[in-house]
Amino acid sequence: MFIRSVAGCVAALAILVPAAAEAEEKVDLYTIQRLRAEEREHSKAMDTLFYLTDVNGPRLTNTPNFYKAADWVVKQMSDLGMNAKTEKWGPFGRSWRVDKYYAAMSEPQYMPLIGFPLAWSGSTNGPVTAEATIAPIYTEADMEKYKGKLKGKVVLATTMHEIELGLKPLLSRYSESELADLEKYPEGVPGGNAAAFRSRMPAAWQDLTPEQLRALRKKIAAFLTAEQPAAVLSYGYAGDDGTVFGSSAGDRDVKEPIPPPSIVVTPEHYNRIYRLLSHQIPVKLDLDVKTEVLAPQDSVNVIAEIPGGAKKDEIVMLGAHLDSWHGGTGATDNAAGSVVMIEAMRLLKTLNLKMDRTVRMALWGGEEEGLLGSKAYVKEHFGDPETMKLTAEHAKLDGYFNVDNGSGKIRGIYLQQNDMCRPIFEQWFAAFKDMDAGAITVRDTGGTDHLSFNAVGLPGFQFVQDTLEYGTLTHHSNMDLYDHVSEPDLKQAATIVAAFVYLTANREEMLPRKALPPPHPAPKPAAEEPNKAKPATSAGKSGR
Repeated sequence: MFIRSVAGCVAALAILVPAAAEAEEKVDLYTIQRLRAEEREHSKAMDTLFYLTDVNGPRLTNTPNFYKAADWVVKQMSDLGMNAKTEKWGPFGRSWRVDKYYAAMSEPQYMPLIGFPLAWSGSTNGPVTAEATIAPIYTEADMEKYKGKLKGKVVLATTMHEIELGLKPLLSRYSESELADLEKYPEGVPGGNAAAFRSRMPAAWQDLTPEQLRALRKKIAAFLTAEQPAAVLSYGYAGDDGTVFGSSAGDRDVKEPIPPPSIVVTPEHYNRIYRLLSHQIPVKLDLDVKTEVLAPQDSVNVIAEIPGGAKKDEIVMLGAHLDSWHGGTGATDNAAGSVVMIEAMRLLKTLNLKMDRTVRMALWGGEEEGLLGSKAYVKEHFGDPETMKLTAEHAKLDGYFNVDNGSGKIRGIYLQQNDMCRPIFEQWFAAFKDMDAGAITVRDTGGTDHLSFNAVGLPGFQFVQDTLEYGTLTHHSNMDLYDHVSEPDLKQAATIVAAFVYLTANREEMLPRKALPPPHPAPKPAAEEPNKAKPATSAGKSGR
């Protein structure tokens, strides 16, 4: 009996060992060591960051700065011996930039206002002095209430922002327990923070569908434009202590009107003006805002390639978005991710690493307006998610790796429910244990360009990053500047991305894929009259 059992075990092991050997990844530790040494000793990350931010930031899509940044990247990649170019996509619509901004309270006392104009809003056409007035507008009933009362006024179009004392640190990193929780299989459908975002909306908006909300906000914008106020004042949807968060008030669509000058200011300044007016103390503001609406044209993505060898028709892609908003210089969102990708390509090329597959970097335009550049690229090269009609290139794309959560170091990777890649990435991350990387979660994460690839069933991944100050200080704010980027974290991230791309390019097999998703047509246009728009009930809540 005993002998027979041993024999059975030996036979079973004989079957299992070849399978285990086949599952073992070839991790080229020598090349990884070379990548680590090159980045540690000869990094160009901060030089690249300087040119993308201080020299060519901000980079709102299709502004002169955006094109200058794109051309600069093409030159750097070409000088390294890569095939580099800009690739057109579109139409994008009109672009916009700020040429001048001045705002201050002049009565009852002088106070300069920390802030900036919101994108696609108009100019004051020279210096103006105007009275401020409170007119929170969240519903159609609010529009009716203030109709005919706002011309020539500076409109405070939201309620006050309740500021809490800063008891939480601005900078944070993932703890071991937080990473362990992230790795656990989630209850319900993985991913998404829509509920948290919705909770920050005005009470009048929280029950609306996205389509209804878009229609209502469009109607409010049209109402304010028709009322002809001197300007519209708002505060950032998050932040205080002089930090101003904001993006757009108007629309890139040439068919939409340009709204009146729209300025976002720090909540403390907004609240002071609001309190004065609430106590029947008149407030006058001096404004001088000059913005420029730029002619509509196609946009571009930046593409750079290192040709492969034996499997050169198969492609490994890495990418980040090059465009930004305009409050700062777009340092953490997303010059940081662009730097990581540029630096990863530099490492691969400088070390002259031999790779079977072609490696292609893409820096996207139009991400901030809805992943437009990556969506256009995927549709042209790989397939249309609305119909799931695929191109011949679809079968040749091995995988896509993305960075777009600030300048925090890489702590792991989101599998986007592609659990088949878990054992592969576990073995790759083992070489970076000393760099605090290795968390692997099956969860989805959204809001950036890997989603365009997943939409047509391609393996697209976003890395897990330490947040640092991304959500508290820099994301879409006036503090999104060079000084808030972590150099050691950028270097760590560039090293890991380069290694993942190299290992993918030289795997015997392509990365495993999930089943193709069904076609998902674009949502129908929002109804003209949104329903369920109820009066605001909380003075402490506000919209973006």
